Parts: sequence; C-alpha cells; structure tokens
Amino acid sequence: MVPDWPWVAARDYVIVLARTGEGQFLVFRQPKYGVEGLSLAPVGGYIEGDEPPLEAARRELLEETGCQAGDWISLGSFCVDGNHGAGTAHLFLAEGAVRVQEPVSDDVEEQEWLWLNRDELKAALLAGEFKVLAWAATVALALLKLS
Repeated sequence: MVPDWPWVAARDYVIVLARTGEGQFLVFRQPKYGVEGLSLAPVGGYIEGDEPPLEAARRELLEETGCQAGDWISLGSFCVDGNHGAGTAHLFLAEGAVRVQEPVSDDVEEQEWLWLNRDELKAALLAGEFKVLAWAATVALALLKLS
C-alpha cells in the first residue's frame, strides 16, 4: 500500500458495437468534452445500480439507437486505469441489430448516425477516428473476434 495514493471512484460502463445482419456497423460521429474535434463512437453508457452489464448494454443500445440485437458477444471487462481505478469497462458486440423503435437517448451531444461496412470500420479505426480508448478497443476487439 502506498499512503495517500489517489484512487478514482467512477461508475462502471458498457460500450456496444452493433452490427446488422447485412454486416453494417452502427457508429456515431459526435463531439465529446474531452476530445478535440469530432470522433466516431459506438453506443455506450453507465451501468445503473446493480444492473448486470449485459442488461445495461441492451438498454443502452435500445435507448440510443432504437435497436435490439439477437446475439450478444462479450469482448471482455477491463479496469479503466490499473493504477487509479476509474471503474470497469464492459465491452460487447451486438449481432443482428434491427431497429424496433425510435431512440429515446438523453445524450446532450449532437450525434450523426453512420453505417459502416467492415473495411470502412477498420479504416476509420486505423486512421484514429475513434478518439476515446474504450471506443477504439471495442472496435478493435470486435474486428479481431470477427476475423
């Protein structure tokens, strides 16, 4: 134990990369306070209370996009900062996404929906267009899982 070591208590969260049955990946182009310019982003949000991560992922996908998915693949759960905590990120790939209702998201940022094929998604990842580590990691892990 190191005396007076700073620890960041943050809520756990989920990140979801959704893909349709036709192979199109849903991402947003949006601003974020901690990011310069616009970034591409998958769906994501905080876990509420003692909600299981998969249920939070399903809820976030439905709220933000109006989509549901039939097949859910865990891409892992990761400590955000190994030295300071900052919560746990639970990453998912949602396969077979279909729109079932209008989105009911309460996000304050303006979001533009984009549907990308696998090559476009990979090119965007390699070009640094996913500017938040958890978003880039989710996309990279999903592409690895699918290869």
